[in-house]
Amino acid sequence: MSADTPRRIVLLRHAKADWPEGSDHDRPLAERGRKDAPAVGRKLAATGISFDLALCSTAARTRETWKLVVHALPNRPRTVYEERVYDASLGELIALLNETPDEVADLIVIGHNPGMHALADALSGRAEGDTLARMSRSGFPAAALAVVSFTGSWKSVEHGVGTLVDYWTPADH
Repeated sequence: MSADTPRRIVLLRHAKADWPEGSDHDRPLAERGRKDAPAVGRKLAATGISFDLALCSTAARTRETWKLVVHALPNRPRTVYEERVYDASLGELIALLNETPDEVADLIVIGHNPGMHALADALSGRAEGDTLARMSRSGFPAAALAVVSFTGSWKSVEHGVGTLVDYWTPADH
């Protein structure tokens, strides 16, 4: 793939998590999260995006979200459980995107707030329709997803490089 290849990044915040005793990393999904995650999968399947790679935080709630989402997808992408996605800053997330191999056209990242919202906002130099306004109003709740398109290599991903083409939350369902 060349440097002018159109690419898409889908940023997915994990579904609603429970708050049991124990570490934050080990928090499972709440009942609502287990209901919302398959709806996210159906939404992603409806977009027609065929992911080449999934980067998923190692936290229990992100792994459980991804497991429920991926069942609705027509093709299961290669999945890398990446500990650096957990509790990552905006700069750390951009650095991870910059490491993506250029063979990857469409990437999904399953992570946490505030990182997913900050990354969607930072990458979106432009937006289609009211997507940016809707994302700003809702604040990127659990199981929200943003689709950002851009042209270029993954090494060129930086602030303002993309267009926010879709934004969805379970409340839209």
